[in-house]
Amino acid sequence: MPGKLGIIGCGKMGYALIKGISSASAYTDIYACDTSSERSELMAREFGAIPVSPEELVNNADIIIMAVKPGQVMELLHRTAERWNEKQLLISIAAGIKIASIEAAVVKPLPVVRVMPNTPCLVGEGASGIAAGHYASQADIKLVQAMMDSVGISVIVDEAYMDAITAVSGSGPAYAFLVIEAMMDAALQLGLSSDMSRQLVMQTFKGSIAMLEKTGEHPAVLKSQVTSPGGTTIAGLRKLEAEGIREAFFAALERACQRSKELGSQ
Repeated sequence: MPGKLGIIGCGKMGYALIKGISSASAYTDIYACDTSSERSELMAREFGAIPVSPEELVNNADIIIMAVKPGQVMELLHRTAERWNEKQLLISIAAGIKIASIEAAVVKPLPVVRVMPNTPCLVGEGASGIAAGHYASQADIKLVQAMMDSVGISVIVDEAYMDAITAVSGSGPAYAFLVIEAMMDAALQLGLSSDMSRQLVMQTFKGSIAMLEKTGEHPAVLKSQVTSPGGTTIAGLRKLEAEGIREAFFAALERACQRSKELGSQ
């Protein structure tokens, strides 16, 4: 992927993306812009990025990743609107912000690709959804998918599904961490040490994911293999169901999806 790469917003997600992308492909230059000079300087130290203003970045970069908070996207686009050109590619990772809104703000036939990544991109295990705008070519889509595959896996979808992807994989790591934290706390309550609880719970989840990947079985099938009649597992599962764990996940994902839609309409 030749050319000049720019990143507006150098938080954890922006950092993760540049880390994976820069190690997978060579760019002639990398430009970085953030309201925090410390974050821009970090990108300069680690990736040789050139700290610049948003205007300078748009003037110079060929591929630009917009990694700011949703509420900042329109302001930045209006601020830089006259500097964009049709040969550039804009990649937005802002939750809820529709491609049509971005295209309208730029007022040019600019190729736009919307991406919803997640924080495991930091360790090369991300899951991202990709949706293409009206002016994005197949080459643009292929390029973005290669970028996201360098930090995990990606799926190409119609933009109508992006709010759902935001709820599932975008927000999903927080749900996973909450479940793991709760199980570790429960292990402490049973008398296991903190270190032992962490090791056992993490390995249990890691091993369970590995089984799902290697067998290709539905989770319900593997769950049934652990569950003996009248045993400990069915007793625990019954309690989880009685406490509403399944309904809680349905409600959580539906609310997160709705919130993504709300962010896009503000």
